[in-house]
Amino acid sequence: MSGTPLALDRLQRQVLAPWRRLPLLDRWLLGELFGPLVYGVAAFTAVSLSVGAVFELVRRVAESGLPLDVALQVLLLELPSFLVLSFPMATLMATLLTFSKLSGNSELTALRSVGVPTWRMVMAAVALSLVMTLLTFGFNEAVVPRTLSQAEATLSRAIGRAVAGEQKDNVLYSRYGRVEQPDGSTRRGLTHIFYAQRFNQGVMEDVTLVDMSRSAHRVMLTAKRARWSDTEAQWEFLDGRVFGIGGADSDAITSARFDRYLYPLGNQPMRVAKLPTDANEMTIGQARTAERLLRESGDEQAARKLRVRIEEKFAFPAVCLVFGLIGSSLGARPHSRRSRSQGFGLSVLLIFGYYLVAFSFSSLGVKGTLEPLFSAWLPVVIGLVTGFVLLRQASR
Repeated sequence: MSGTPLALDRLQRQVLAPWRRLPLLDRWLLGELFGPLVYGVAAFTAVSLSVGAVFELVRRVAESGLPLDVALQVLLLELPSFLVLSFPMATLMATLLTFSKLSGNSELTALRSVGVPTWRMVMAAVALSLVMTLLTFGFNEAVVPRTLSQAEATLSRAIGRAVAGEQKDNVLYSRYGRVEQPDGSTRRGLTHIFYAQRFNQGVMEDVTLVDMSRSAHRVMLTAKRARWSDTEAQWEFLDGRVFGIGGADSDAITSARFDRYLYPLGNQPMRVAKLPTDANEMTIGQARTAERLLRESGDEQAARKLRVRIEEKFAFPAVCLVFGLIGSSLGARPHSRRSRSQGFGLSVLLIFGYYLVAFSFSSLGVKGTLEPLFSAWLPVVIGLVTGFVLLRQASR
């Protein structure tokens, strides 16, 4: 029994050793930043959750008879996505409030009087911002896609709607490959077009398939239903008709009805039909797979939009670093003092301005005016440059 307190004391020293190795200045500043950071996360999460989820769930409870326990479950599942949104905003408010308070109390002035430069003071804020950047990326990649998908599935089942990925209208898939020419040679081109008016729980309805892999002879299938057969590794078309169409120099058309027709196309149309419509519900790996499928299907606009969203998955966490640098630089200016309400208001204005710029660049990326990489990262670069300019001004 006497060894237990000693073991606990040794474990405590090992846990606290990295913290104690930090310079006293950084430990003091990080301690000052922690409280406002927690307050900012709680405040921004409560506001965004109320506006983005609570009101809609209350409406469904009142109008659609959604059970209250299901509504609470959906709310908890959606909470991580709103936490991720609050991390950059809370970083901005925490750094702005903390350094404004320290500047207003002349504590930063005292540090300057003993030769501590402003850039050294904000290093603790930058380090905290880097931690929040990594935390945001981890949440966005490992937690948010899974919980959002579960929330959507839970809500859909509760209100009697098909789960996302089980129903979709107008499924279109285009395949490119080698097209056989009349002289026996081949060239790359469009080989197949697959279209279904509706995808419903694993079954394609009102399906049309055009095979253009041979320019001298084309095949078209129409069927009421089609489904992918794992055992056959082929598409199974049901209750339809197959047409054989001659080349440009032939008017020959043959047709035959069928009850069941197997066709080796591959399961890409099924994978396209099951793609989530919201990039937030996909990890980076899933989004890259979805982008490849969309490019294979010929939907370049949707693929470009998804590429922008993939780049934004990397760029968005870096907003914590941008806001941390801007907030600490603004707060570290001499005689800068703001109340918590003033800091909250200024944070909202800065956040609104940054995201307005980010959304503008994102739209340019989706339209193709800018490359996806530039559309996602230019706002971050502009924000960092602004932060360094403000830091330089605060150092004078």
